[in-house]
Order: sequence, then structure tokens, then C-alpha cells
Amino acid sequence: EVQLQASGGGLVQTGGSLRLSCAASGFTVNGYAIGWFRQAPGKGREGVSCVESGDGSTIYTDSVKGRFTIASDNAKNTVYLQMNNLKPGDTAVYYCATASKKGVQDGTCFPHGNWWGQGTLVTVSS
Repeated sequence: EVQLQASGGGLVQTGGSLRLSCAASGFTVNGYAIGWFRQAPGKGREGVSCVESGDGSTIYTDSVKGRFTIASDNAKNTVYLQMNNLKPGDTAVYYCATASKKGVQDGTCFPHGNWWGQGTLVTVSS
């Protein structure tokens, strides 16, 4: 059974850090693109960052560049999102999902396929 297990969310103050984990089972992340997507209350879903686990190519949305780092640990079959200097605008439910490899190559981060994690809540207080 294919599963993506997202974890690591929590409540932090502005300027704090969190590391989200997306543990995959039932398939090998190497060879896939994996992305982190978020949805804030009352807003649509946004692609935050994607990584092509085979060659390490990464994509970030402009609002998180320089603050977030995505990385794939193929040995652990896990993708991480290190989030530093968090801001209240980062408050959202964060989901990991398989993403479009072609999208990463073309500079965009969007989901592809039906494999999603269950979401983890990140709340940044001002």
C-alpha cells in the first residue's frame, strides 16, 4: 500500500523554525518528484516546494525562497522541508504529495498523481 506520512508541524513564534517530514512507504521516492503544498484558512492550495529525488532539482515559491529548504533522503525514503524564519503568513496545513517531474524541470511545483499525505498543521504566532 502506498502511503505518505507527513509530520513535524506545530506552533512556533515568528522567526522560529520547524522541520516537516514526509515518509514514503509502498514506493521509492528516488525517481519521483515530491512536493510540499499548503492551504491556509479561506485560501486555495499553494505549491511551496518540490524536489526531484533522482537528480536533486528543487523548486520554491517566491515567498519562501531563502527561508525554506527541501531535501530528499533516498536512503530513508523521506523528504524533508526545513522551514526557518517562519512568518504568520506561513500558517497553513502542509501536505506532501507526488509532484510533476516535468513541472520541476520547467520551474513549477504542482501535484501529480493521487498520492497525498494526511497534512500537518503549522501555526506561526506573531
